[in-house]
Amino acid sequence: MIAVLLIWIPVISGLACFFLPKGNAARLFALFSSVVILLVSVLGLTVFNDPVYLQKKYEWLPVLGSTFFVKLDGIGQVLTLLTAVAFPIIFVSTWNHEYKNASRFFALMLLTQAGLMGVFVAMDALLFYFFWELALIPAYFLCSIWGGERRIPVTFKFFIYTFIGSLLMLVAIIYIYNGTSVKSFDISAFYSVVFSSNTQGWLFWLFFVAFAIKMPVFPFHTWQPDTYEQSPTAVTMVLSGLMVKMGLYGLIRWLLPVVPVGVNNWAVSVSFLAVIGIVYASLIALKQNDLKRLVAYSSIAHMGLMVLAVFSNKEAGMQGAVMQMFNHGINIIGLWIVVELIEQQFGTRKMSELGGIAQKAPALAILFVVVALANIALPLTNGFVGEFLMFNGIFTSGAYDGMYTLFGRWQFNTSSLSLIFTVLAGVGIILSAVYMLNAIQKVLYGDTVQRTAMTTDIKGNEKMILGVIVCIILFLGVYPQPLLDLPKEAIESVLKEADISHLLKK
Repeated sequence: MIAVLLIWIPVISGLACFFLPKGNAARLFALFSSVVILLVSVLGLTVFNDPVYLQKKYEWLPVLGSTFFVKLDGIGQVLTLLTAVAFPIIFVSTWNHEYKNASRFFALMLLTQAGLMGVFVAMDALLFYFFWELALIPAYFLCSIWGGERRIPVTFKFFIYTFIGSLLMLVAIIYIYNGTSVKSFDISAFYSVVFSSNTQGWLFWLFFVAFAIKMPVFPFHTWQPDTYEQSPTAVTMVLSGLMVKMGLYGLIRWLLPVVPVGVNNWAVSVSFLAVIGIVYASLIALKQNDLKRLVAYSSIAHMGLMVLAVFSNKEAGMQGAVMQMFNHGINIIGLWIVVELIEQQFGTRKMSELGGIAQKAPALAILFVVVALANIALPLTNGFVGEFLMFNGIFTSGAYDGMYTLFGRWQFNTSSLSLIFTVLAGVGIILSAVYMLNAIQKVLYGDTVQRTAMTTDIKGNEKMILGVIVCIILFLGVYPQPLLDLPKEAIESVLKEADISHLLKK
């Protein structure tokens, strides 16, 4: 029942929001709904943390072999909790924004939340695809109606990218469905079906491209910086803090267990793409003058590291990736809030036009520094443990051992790739420290300039919401055990389904 409520509350609230009068009614209603959803998510982790309450199956399309089957396991609980925590933070942090047709804006935001929740709890492939699309459609309208000056071409590019990826995934889902013995979209039927190595190879790419576009992974990332820049800040927070996690979740839930031989055959190629993305995005971020684009490229680098950890096929790497999905969502939303507060007060996001803010806005400076340091995984912040586990998984991975053919052309021995990938990913971490510390220096310190001469500190509600984010950062940095224990059993189950060692020995 908890999983069902996490979907239906934002759906019903979103539809109701369309009919609310103009003014603050829609804003208050959306915030109230998001708080109720957060309460339901917390109850699912505490009072009702029992399989009886965490899963439900209804008849949906029996002719097609599809059911409305939703379930919350540890991985789903982490991501639905992130989604439930994020929306009240987003609504409060953007409280002073005035939106034309506010009721429609908040209705679409709640429907986006419903789509995200559905993706993270769906245990039926057709249902998963339905919610995958449900999350995309309102996000498209949010960007195209309330975005910046270049919103139309930018949003069109975003839609085309993601829609093509969705169609490729649909083809893979239909093919696998027809390969099941009972003609079912149930996740257990998908896990049980067996295909040849060649078939799994092309099925792998149909799935992977869809997920890679959503994350995004190099070279499928080109829609992201412009979309983040042109979208309203609240929507940017949803896209970067939550929606990118749909792709990584898809890798873990649907790619690794369904086509494990394809994953094994293409792990090196994908890992190369992830490493290229880490270094490339970090170097681009290093040259940015616009804070929003700096954060956008930073996100690409972080997602690349998570992809690399998932394909390490190690429990430590997977645990770190799941933990980091939550932490990255919190940290990146914190960074977007800071960027928005700076742009609101000074009318610019360019670091070259800022400076000396810390002298007159100490609260903003302290909160910005903590969030920025969490983004580079400083010890005692939430990013450290997850990043350590990911590097441990990558370094100790045996997924790269043997002879591999890269992109169907170059064959070589890959026994030392785990070390190479670890080193290159480490370069990305060093670069992230450079560009984040550089941003702190240019924005907060030095002499004030014309724009920052009359700086005022942030307001009470802004301090409160950033304070909540900082508390989460420090709490999980000191005591990360809850995020380690919660998904452990589900991760072990996924790795068991994805294990092909018995086939390699034959």
